[in-house]
Amino acid sequence: MAVITSPTYDPTTTATNLANAYVAPTKAILDKQGTKATAVGTGLTTLGSALSAFQASLNALASSTKSVSATSATFSNTAIGTATASSSAVAGSYSFYVEQLATAGQVSYNVADSVATNAGAMNVVLADGSSFQVDLANADSNMDGVLSAKEVAAAINSAANNSSRVTASTMTVNGQTQLVMTSAQTGANNAVASIDVSGLGSASLQSNLSSQNVLTTAKDAIVWVGGKNGTKVQQASNTFNVVDGVKFTINQAQGASDAPVTLTVGPDNTGTAANVQSFVTAYNTLLTALNTLTKAGDHTVVESTDPNGSPSATAEDAAFYNDAGVNNLRDRLGSLLRSATGGVSLISFGISAAKDGSLTLDTNRLNKTIAANPGAIDNLFGRAGIGVNTGVLGAMSKLTTSWTTAAGGFLVQRREQNDKLQSDLTDRQATLKNQFDSAYKRYLTQFTALQQLQASMTSTSNMFTAMFSSSNS
Repeated sequence: MAVITSPTYDPTTTATNLANAYVAPTKAILDKQGTKATAVGTGLTTLGSALSAFQASLNALASSTKSVSATSATFSNTAIGTATASSSAVAGSYSFYVEQLATAGQVSYNVADSVATNAGAMNVVLADGSSFQVDLANADSNMDGVLSAKEVAAAINSAANNSSRVTASTMTVNGQTQLVMTSAQTGANNAVASIDVSGLGSASLQSNLSSQNVLTTAKDAIVWVGGKNGTKVQQASNTFNVVDGVKFTINQAQGASDAPVTLTVGPDNTGTAANVQSFVTAYNTLLTALNTLTKAGDHTVVESTDPNGSPSATAEDAAFYNDAGVNNLRDRLGSLLRSATGGVSLISFGISAAKDGSLTLDTNRLNKTIAANPGAIDNLFGRAGIGVNTGVLGAMSKLTTSWTTAAGGFLVQRREQNDKLQSDLTDRQATLKNQFDSAYKRYLTQFTALQQLQASMTSTSNMFTAMFSSSNS
């Protein structure tokens, strides 16, 4: 009698494979949409960072207090002083004679150890009449009952109202410990004038702190505007703001027979070129980011190694490939580059674009145009910032702000849409999981029953085979 044979099924494996095949088309769609949504979320973060960096560059380049064209300020003798000029500074030459530098005062007191008990408090008085209290009640940090000069110095430095105006330290000279107090700021009025010791409990400490030694005399800076016979300017700081838009710091006093120094304020072509180059660099950096985010992938089809999988591209498209909004942003930025003001455009100042849109700067052409028309560059570039947006920079600032603003900007809207999509995909994935589970249970029940039926049929077949074999014998 012929033996009955049938395919052998593993219910678990078969049910899993069939359930996977059942949900595979939907799963492939959801996986692709999920991958795309994740890429868009990452892309929005990258785009936001790139736009914010570009905006920061624009604001740093030309704002309400700064313009693209740079101005320099230089002393005829750089050893005497250094200077910087803002864009508002007017070109010109100014004569100065530096009589005296401002110095910070430093005084010392011979301080021996004193009894810490009932130490009391003292007031450090400055030359301008202000003072601050130093409480010595808890100054004995090592709790040995003795108040040392170092502990007094620590108490001065930590005094609540000191505000770092005076720094105290100690040194030992010929075996004598000295408390040294140094003013943080230069100028005669910032010197330590005296110490009010009436609140101290130790007579010896009162005596020590009543006798001051001047190590460095506090002085004001003295500069004569217009030369030795000009107008005297005396102040605590060595940094002056005498000329509008110019700040200069004196580093060295002049001798009695020295001639005054000349401060020259004028255009800074090198600085202007650096500013324009920073714009070119910032734009190219943003353009690179936009191009990367909109780049097409490699669409060469690669077959999946998964029997249930679908063919895929070698490299997927970037997050914003064929994205109308991002492409429009890039196109509008490019259009702003071509705008003209007063008959001149960026190309007039040596800025040209390559085929890929990236910019380069011809410094020679920039300098020639500035020499021929000094004010044109600031009129064209304008300024960037809230309330001051003008020119090319202002227009670009407005455009990028429409994307980055937290008050309903395009990035915020896109993130909200993408977050909603990802939430929806999560729900759909959960539904698909339920469908898989349901299909798996159904197939498992069917193939378990089939396995049992096969086993029963095989058993019956074996029984008949054995019976007929016995009869023939």
